[in-house]
Amino acid sequence: MITDTAEYHYLAWKKLADKLAISIDRQFNEQLKGVSREDSLKLILAHGNRSTDFSDTEFQELAKEKNDNYVEMIQSVAPKDVYPGILKLLQDLKKANIKISLASASKNGPFLLKQMALLDYFDGIADPAEIAHGKPAPDIFLLAAKIVGLDATECIGIEDAQAGITAIKASGAQPIGVGDAKHLGTDIPLVAKTDQLTVEFLEKHWQ
Repeated sequence: MITDTAEYHYLAWKKLADKLAISIDRQFNEQLKGVSREDSLKLILAHGNRSTDFSDTEFQELAKEKNDNYVEMIQSVAPKDVYPGILKLLQDLKKANIKISLASASKNGPFLLKQMALLDYFDGIADPAEIAHGKPAPDIFLLAAKIVGLDATECIGIEDAQAGITAIKASGAQPIGVGDAKHLGTDIPLVAKTDQLTVEFLEKHWQ
């Protein structure tokens, strides 16, 4: 919920899928949002009925190829790409001495934060390589809370993907969604856009 990496992920996955003669579109890509690289690749191979076509080594090579494509695409990400309102939210959270931890399925999270000049705002970055299960399992949110000395039940999780909202709920944290109820559900606080995320809004919906 800091910048729009979804388009880069989609283009990188589509490039790999095209090479494998598997057709994916933006509608299919909704299933991949917030999901780990390996689990995303499994979904794509299943979609193309090619789940059993690759050895473990070949599978890892495909995952690496997608990531190489993605990393090449995100080299141009800069502070101008930060979503509206996010920098002010981070600044206000810091002023209020509220811990900030990143719970991203992407192993490229630290690189992206550095590219956008946001790294110093984060007290912790959960490493997805350290968890057993990716979103929609709660592992990454549990770890994100733990590394800043908190229990997940003491935290708010902000997400724009259904897999992420499910993971936040399972962790015991308070979910806040960015997007529409059709994709994220009607049972959680929602904002339409990131510039509506304020400390006041988070405090209002803290349970």
